[in-house]
Amino acid sequence: MGFRAHAAYVRRIVGIVLAVLLIGGVAAAVVAGRDRDGDGSSGTAATTVRGVIGSEKAEFFADPDTVEALAARGITVKAETSGSWAMDQLSLEGQDFAFPSSKAPADELRRRSAVEGGPLRPFYSPLVVVAHRNAAEVLAANGLARLKTDGTSNFATRGTLLMDPYLKAAEADRTWQQLEGTSGHAELSGTLFITSTDPVSSNSGALYLAAASYVADGGRVAADRAAVDRTAVLMRKLVQVQGAQQTSSDAPFRDFISGVGNPLVLVYESQVASLLTHSRRQEIGDLVVLYPDTTVSSDHTLVPLTAAGRRLGELLSTDPRLRELAVRHGFRPQGAAAEFTAATAAHTDYIDQQLTGVRQAPVPTAEVLRTMAERARG
Repeated sequence: MGFRAHAAYVRRIVGIVLAVLLIGGVAAAVVAGRDRDGDGSSGTAATTVRGVIGSEKAEFFADPDTVEALAARGITVKAETSGSWAMDQLSLEGQDFAFPSSKAPADELRRRSAVEGGPLRPFYSPLVVVAHRNAAEVLAANGLARLKTDGTSNFATRGTLLMDPYLKAAEADRTWQQLEGTSGHAELSGTLFITSTDPVSSNSGALYLAAASYVADGGRVAADRAAVDRTAVLMRKLVQVQGAQQTSSDAPFRDFISGVGNPLVLVYESQVASLLTHSRRQEIGDLVVLYPDTTVSSDHTLVPLTAAGRRLGELLSTDPRLRELAVRHGFRPQGAAAEFTAATAAHTDYIDQQLTGVRQAPVPTAEVLRTMAERARG
């Protein structure tokens, strides 16, 4: 065989080999893509799901582990924050879901928007009051709270806020100086009150009124305007004594941890649990967690506006990794108490896993609660 014939022969062999490799590579890529789709992830393309969330869930969605877990299921979430009760005032055009912090604002969203099926409630969190140790001890000394020590020292880290005595003190405009034990504590001065968020725009502020009105009206849930009237004066006191209010519980909680602001602040238990999980104990300071003996749990309710939004809600409810991450951020998964119990086992000096002695107050309808909030804010 001559040189030219031999070269042509080699080129033909090389061409065949390259063709086989190319075909094999394409086939492998297709199989790999199918494998990724088969295990729930999306390969190179992800579906962008856009929505509006309550600010207390912002850290959960921003967590790189959450981003990675969602990406493995073919989803990228683009979320903006809003007060839960302000969401129905937003244009939801182009959004796939809205994720307020309780059922009542979710009901309003369902009524005003085209919804892709029913709402989903992947996790929840009860409302608690965080207090500095001096404030908690003064409340206990005056019959407004009961405290439990952490088991390793004489200092209280958890307790119960007695709602009926507290509301009677608020109704009487009691000041810290009128309580026994405030001498020497310059930070405990002025009117006794709990810092909460704006009840017209924020879920935690509205639920605070729901629980307070239930206690103040003898254990009756407000069902009409007459019921709102019966507690309106007290609800107005609870709100207006605070002055300007935030639309999110995040800012007052951060102020509290930083040592500024009011010594009593209403927050979600999830914020406390997340802090305990992600912080060193020396950063917790003199935090005491008070569980109101009558409270309201915040059922974080995802309202799907498109099929993509529904898929996100279903994943948050059922995907083991996403549930694990929700617990890491302090949320209690629906129907899976054991997951939360295991995750907070090291923090039972602060967290009441079983919500011992805590009564859940029914929540008024969205219409009644909005009326109550507007009357309270004046």
